[in-house]
Amino acid sequence: MKFALALVLLAFSGCFTQLCGQIAPRSGDEPVTAPSLPSRNYGKIEGETYLSPTGLYRIKIPVLAQLGGAVSDTPNVVTFDDDYQIHLSVAAFPLSRDLKAEFDTRGPKDFLINFFTGIVMPDFVANFPGSSVEQTAAFLPQFQGGSILIFTLHPGGSNFERRSTIFRTVKPVVAKRGNLCFVRSGYVFIISTELAERALERSTYKKTPEEENVILRQRLLDIASKMQIAAPVREPKN
Repeated sequence: MKFALALVLLAFSGCFTQLCGQIAPRSGDEPVTAPSLPSRNYGKIEGETYLSPTGLYRIKIPVLAQLGGAVSDTPNVVTFDDDYQIHLSVAAFPLSRDLKAEFDTRGPKDFLINFFTGIVMPDFVANFPGSSVEQTAAFLPQFQGGSILIFTLHPGGSNFERRSTIFRTVKPVVAKRGNLCFVRSGYVFIISTELAERALERSTYKKTPEEENVILRQRLLDIASKMQIAAPVREPKN
């Protein structure tokens, strides 16, 4: 079993609030309509919300058309991009009967670690040779019924490399991503975000690994806590 997982990043910019204020109707003028987001969709865009193809979850779209925002998806993964600092993906993979049995037997912690290292990580390595998992994974037993937070490193794997360098001779940064994994409503969710500052700030970047983990953890938990996930469909009793 193998799924292609979209690589992701979320870094909120303070200019979003200013732009939202700028597109509000002004007194005495005609109402200003915000441009629509370019999209390639299996799911639906309802106003400022993205609804997954199966209706499993909905999430507020974190990008703006004014900043080059776009939404694209597959049946399993949605990606939000803009021209500045946001590249966010949410993946939801259905639990097969075998995976469900494994989840019931192992429990969320061991199952999610095995799922990530056995299915997701090989895709990372194939795209960015030398990718590795940091030994700082954390189990969050009270969040989403039991979640795993995993940090990964990807040489040359930054989505922001082209935005932060002019000369090709500059050595690519080692991208760092946070990955939040949990099981809800019969699906394995994986929310991933790259720490954009590593690529955008480069030589001025001074965060320690511990500080990076705190930032990534907060961003991931914030995303997941605001998602609306449908309740599981109960199978009829015989």
